[in-house]
Amino acid sequence: MGADDGKRSGRDSAGTPGPSASDQSSFFEQGMAVPLAADRPADDKGSDDKAGHRERLRTRFRQGGAEAVADYEMLEMILFRVFPRGDTKPVAKRLIARFGSFGDVVNAPNERLLEVEGVGQRAVDEIKLIRAAALKLMLADVKKREVLGSWNAVLSYCRAAQGFDERERFRILFLDKKNQLIADEVQQEGTVDHTPVYVREVVKRALELSATALILVHNHPSGDPTPSRADVDMTRMIVAAAQPLGVTIHDHIIVGRNGHASLKALKMM
Repeated sequence: MGADDGKRSGRDSAGTPGPSASDQSSFFEQGMAVPLAADRPADDKGSDDKAGHRERLRTRFRQGGAEAVADYEMLEMILFRVFPRGDTKPVAKRLIARFGSFGDVVNAPNERLLEVEGVGQRAVDEIKLIRAAALKLMLADVKKREVLGSWNAVLSYCRAAQGFDERERFRILFLDKKNQLIADEVQQEGTVDHTPVYVREVVKRALELSATALILVHNHPSGDPTPSRADVDMTRMIVAAAQPLGVTIHDHIIVGRNGHASLKALKMM
């Protein structure tokens, strides 16, 4: 051992020369990434026959868009980058079987995705990248228009942003005097059935941003967006605190897997 270890670092246990450090470096510099064990399909045979299937799937998508491919096939295509070779269909089908739909897979918590056979962190990263891109597009659509005049876009964004979350989160959309979005911020994160909301902090942040109106948003992880008594009471407290300072509360939206509820529409605020 000792001083001889450095001289033998280029040989394996049988005395066969191994790759030098420079060889290993050039391998990765060429971009030839190899999937981790957890990110390798269970039946990955490295067959070139899969290339034909991939190209047929890409062609069908190119010609017909999302309507031309099933949910699991869209997931297959997303996973192509994770699995350079091998069949991504079994992994995609396992994801759909576990969560139910493409949307449910994309919105599933990281830790639950990792429970699916063949799914590792790289696969989770690719799936979550799709979700992040979709939310950015939806938020951009909200930002470029007067919020109250594009209410359906606001509702769609709020539901996509946190309607599938497994913990309650309290979000605020801050608006200027033209009812255009200044900021979109998550103020608090709570448990499966409760989020602490501090009225003073809500009003303070509105003043810091020079906001003249707010839209309050939170989610019900149970899926049922029906407002609770606590939801109504908290909303009325914020309205009472904000009104003397010239800050209007346009609405409090509750989102969940099964839809949304507007306290304003329900005449609860």
